[in-house]
Amino acid sequence: MNKAKRYIRIEQQIKDLIEDIDNPLSKMATINAVLHHKMPGFFWTGFYLLDNGELMVGPYQGTLACIRLKKDTGVCWAGINRGRTVIVPDVEKFKGHIACSSLPRSEIVVPVFDVTNKVTCVLDVDSRELNNFDETDRMYLEKIVHLIHH
Repeated sequence: MNKAKRYIRIEQQIKDLIEDIDNPLSKMATINAVLHHKMPGFFWTGFYLLDNGELMVGPYQGTLACIRLKKDTGVCWAGINRGRTVIVPDVEKFKGHIACSSLPRSEIVVPVFDVTNKVTCVLDVDSRELNNFDETDRMYLEKIVHLIHH
């Protein structure tokens, strides 16, 4: 099955699971579980939450995570500061990359905006493969995280 078709099925499954849920953390946990187990190459899948100017780990699936990410460092902060999705084909070539594990090779970070268009958190997905993420991932992951606050 090609990637776009897989995402279309996953997006519908997530919509069905969270349609009557108002709790953003519950939505994030469900999104993580579905993506982590249904998308090949998703080694670590989780959210980092903005909390009083700090970026703290939220719901995730995968190996142990860094609890707090140093301000304005790494791919997650790049996504917040740029206000857009960041795709990193090779994490070793990303200046300031924060390595919570030596296993990930590529990464995508998708900012999550609330109804006032303020970033509340980011979806962070790591892969053990180089160049695992592309524009298809960006497009569908942006649609999926939009479901959290809308």
